[in-house]
Amino acid sequence: MIDQQLVSEVIESQPFPLLFLTISGAHLYGFPSHDSDYDLRGIHVLPPQKILGLYPVRETIEISEVEAGLEIDLVTHDIKKFFTLLLTRNGYVLEQLYSPLIIKTTPEHRQLRAIASNCITRNHYYHYQGFAKNQWQLFTKKNVYEVKPLLYIYRVLLTGINLMNTGRIEANLVDLNQEFNLSHINDLIELKKAESEKAIFQNTDLTFHQQEYQRLQGELETAFNNSHLPETSSAKPELNNLLLEIRKYSR
Repeated sequence: MIDQQLVSEVIESQPFPLLFLTISGAHLYGFPSHDSDYDLRGIHVLPPQKILGLYPVRETIEISEVEAGLEIDLVTHDIKKFFTLLLTRNGYVLEQLYSPLIIKTTPEHRQLRAIASNCITRNHYYHYQGFAKNQWQLFTKKNVYEVKPLLYIYRVLLTGINLMNTGRIEANLVDLNQEFNLSHINDLIELKKAESEKAIFQNTDLTFHQQEYQRLQGELETAFNNSHLPETSSAKPELNNLLLEIRKYSR
């Protein structure tokens, strides 16, 4: 984890108050390498004079920098934009919100986590199915096969299957694989963690991984067809009330 002094410096350097800040990326997914950057994700709250004025609003803040030898990639959205994304089938914002690697939290963060459970729908299937498909196409186009993209494919598929079956967000591949028990995933994780972000396969059985990719896509589709999750989110009224309450007290 990032040391506390660096965390404080990152938080204090932000131009607007933060509702929450969590760690995403390889650290959340359970396979960081020694050179993995820290992907920080969260919500900032724009003050009324920013959102009510005539000037363009900076809804998303993106910062990439190196601090104390660590590469930090920070992305935060204004609260309204983040809430709007929650009401779509965007799995990324759910994973950021429910990340157990919490840098900063607030009572409103905890309230939002409770409300957002009603944002989870069967249609999040399309997020995970589509992301895995795109990543597989990119992975197989290259002449050199890296471990990281393949781990992302497995992580996305297992997260999607688990979500359809349980309604819970779990982005950590190590924890997910305790249920799926796929030995080749453990081997990939160990290889990635022992080497670097750009670790490559020395001997790649692409046919095997293609068969696994297709099998897990099939499992994801079956889980979607059998899922008891709702078709649409019911959280909009509560999110609207929380947004108005937070805006009322923002400065």
